[in-house]
Amino acid sequence: MNTFLQYNPTKLYFGKNEVKQLSSILDKGMNVLLVYGGGSIKRNGIYDDVMAELKKIDAVVSELSGVEPNPRLTTVRKGVEICKTEGIDFLLAVGGGSVIDCTKAIAAGATYEGDAWDLITGKASITDALPFGTVLTLAATGSEMNAVSVITNWEKNDKLGWSSPHVFPTFSILDPSYTFSVPRDQTIYGIVDSMSHALELYFHRTENTPMIDGFIESLLRTAIATGPKLLEDLQSFEHRETMMYISTTAFNGSLANGTDGGDWATHRVEHAISAVYDIPHGGGLAILFPNWLEHVLEEDPSRVKKLAVNVLGISAEGKEDIQVAREGARALRDFWNSLGAPSALADYDIDDTEFDAIVEKTFIKPGVGTYKEMDNESVRDILKRSL
Repeated sequence: MNTFLQYNPTKLYFGKNEVKQLSSILDKGMNVLLVYGGGSIKRNGIYDDVMAELKKIDAVVSELSGVEPNPRLTTVRKGVEICKTEGIDFLLAVGGGSVIDCTKAIAAGATYEGDAWDLITGKASITDALPFGTVLTLAATGSEMNAVSVITNWEKNDKLGWSSPHVFPTFSILDPSYTFSVPRDQTIYGIVDSMSHALELYFHRTENTPMIDGFIESLLRTAIATGPKLLEDLQSFEHRETMMYISTTAFNGSLANGTDGGDWATHRVEHAISAVYDIPHGGGLAILFPNWLEHVLEEDPSRVKKLAVNVLGISAEGKEDIQVAREGARALRDFWNSLGAPSALADYDIDDTEFDAIVEKTFIKPGVGTYKEMDNESVRDILKRSL
């Protein structure tokens, strides 16, 4: 294991009706910016639940609605402007990862004199941010308990991940019943996204990590067991509860302790694809990750074999390592496809026309891949496998 420092200041309120904690968490009379997406929280009653709690503390509430599934810089700028003109004290993100990611960028941008894109690209350092909390409505990204965000600059067709210790949520409220109204396709993407985070953490090069590896394997096996049951009963509190906790745990930092942090090349490639085509993040990952596995196992099948045996139930008896690894990559693809996730870029009418642009955007920030360092040809090979 490597030496490590574990730090996560987010308070997690997990369980049914935990939204009622809001009125005790926040100070009376706070000036709050409520950030949310397309309006589903008004149809399913979550908006009313939140507003009732804010009313109890006489909060002054401004609203920013319409946050996109791939949150855009233009929306971040709107939120920053509201914060500055209305003197916002606190931001409250009510939604899934996109809403939370957007809120993180607004929180950082609200204390900065320049454009928020400077902070996202690293042109300027983040030294402060407004405090914010979240009420989660979609189990997928884990953004409710980490300091990571992804923002799209649609004018430049750039989609960038960034992070700062200043944008941890101060608290997150997770009520599994708040995900009952999430439609089937978004539930599938959430399962894939959660599993992908754990999988990318699994592919590290650090020695003597049996405990962390075991944690990740257990999480993945639980997701594989729970995912199909949830899709059979989208109103199951039990299965929503399990998937919600899987999603948060997969990307709150605890599964990276003592390792080199894993390999996030697949996320980098997917961000480049959705910067050009604006496809669902979970759908892109379902296509790319099995093909990334097939790419890396040609050079070193050992870790893919371990995943195949310990998570995907592939027998290694009488087989060479590379055969077991290939069976594992196929088994992961087959599982995600059985849920209803896409299997090829063609499912989104994507061909090789924009491959040059996708490769270029993958490397908009240097350093892609740690388990295997990617170059242009590596990325192009994964894209070709994904057609």
